[in-house]
Amino acid sequence: MEANNTSNVASSETKDLGRALCIITGASKGFGRCLAKEISALLKPGSVLVLVARSEDKLRELQEDLSSGRDGLLIRCVVADLGQKDGVESVIKELRETPSSDINSLYLFNNAASLGDVSRFFRSFTDMDEVDRYLSMNVSSALCLTAGILKVFPAHVGLRRCVVHVSSLCALQPFPSWVLYCTGKAARNMMFRVLAKEESELRVLNYAPGPLDTEMHVHARSNTADDNIRSALTAMHSEGRLLTCEESVGKLIKVLLKDDYESGAHLDFYDL
Repeated sequence: MEANNTSNVASSETKDLGRALCIITGASKGFGRCLAKEISALLKPGSVLVLVARSEDKLRELQEDLSSGRDGLLIRCVVADLGQKDGVESVIKELRETPSSDINSLYLFNNAASLGDVSRFFRSFTDMDEVDRYLSMNVSSALCLTAGILKVFPAHVGLRRCVVHVSSLCALQPFPSWVLYCTGKAARNMMFRVLAKEESELRVLNYAPGPLDTEMHVHARSNTADDNIRSALTAMHSEGRLLTCEESVGKLIKVLLKDDYESGAHLDFYDL
């Protein structure tokens, strides 16, 4: 039933996402993969969809899936580790070389992120290199990638620009033994709130997709050190309270099509 959610959204709305250049990071699996599938149906002919992830095989598989029966949509894949400077630069380079003169919309979905080591508590994180690697992947890359893309596609009349950060409840609430993840999500939220203040014409959204039935949740409920958090995650799964990616993506698309949110806002699945 949930898989048809977004299709119903698309049919009930008079709008689509226009002739757009759409970039999705972390597109090879989970929320990002589902987002790519649903977004592709809302792009007009002449649009470009750029998929970014570390797994080439999964990206190519997704590209082939989306290309079938979709005339007029150019799909490009960028295999990149966004935790590395070269990875961010490879995405920017691809975008500079992507034909985009006819687009009227730019959408960037900052979805790529990692959970970090949740099997330990705050006091064990004494290795600065370990913390720096996490922050490079989950904070620095999102800042530098977004800044680079906005430079390549500066504001001008006739171009609508939108940046979506896939956030989390953890950006607002502390979860014991999740210090890296909570820190990264909180930093990213504030980063994009600042961006919304600086560039008034830009549409910026922090969207928390809710507890999703993904590989990340499996890892979290298996490895979280804090007993209460681990028990809560396990109960969510056993009681069937996890959301499908289709459900959450469907609600995000509703928000984007309606387009009446305050730029820079944090919106949670359960608040909509």
